[in-house]
Amino acid sequence: MSLILLFLTGPIGFLYGILHSLFTKGFRGVGEYLLKIAVSVDQLGNVLMQHLLNALWITKEGYKFGNRDETISSALGRNKVLGTLNHFGNGIDKILDIIDPSYALRVPIKMSITSREVKENPENLILRRFIEK
Repeated sequence: MSLILLFLTGPIGFLYGILHSLFTKGFRGVGEYLLKIAVSVDQLGNVLMQHLLNALWITKEGYKFGNRDETISSALGRNKVLGTLNHFGNGIDKILDIIDPSYALRVPIKMSITSREVKENPENLILRRFIEK
């Protein structure tokens, strides 16, 4: 049902969102609106492609893709910090580094890792130490 509504009403909502952002906040508002959409699409990609990314980009011990509240870049960055990217994952990271140097490393730095997350996922302790440096 959500996909049907997306395809039927999404274009109207998108156009309205662009115009609303433009008239209330100017071009900066449009940029903020488009960034929110881009992050949402990235989160969808992380869930949609989780099994493929887990098979192709990381080792068995790696931080798994698929968290609906996380972007592909965030999971990629976590795995880079943990050293659990496989050969193909490192290749993807190098391609991203050409486009935006150290992008995958900046994403985990921006993440907020709570003590509960560290307790539930021991690999987060490594990330916290990396972020606090």
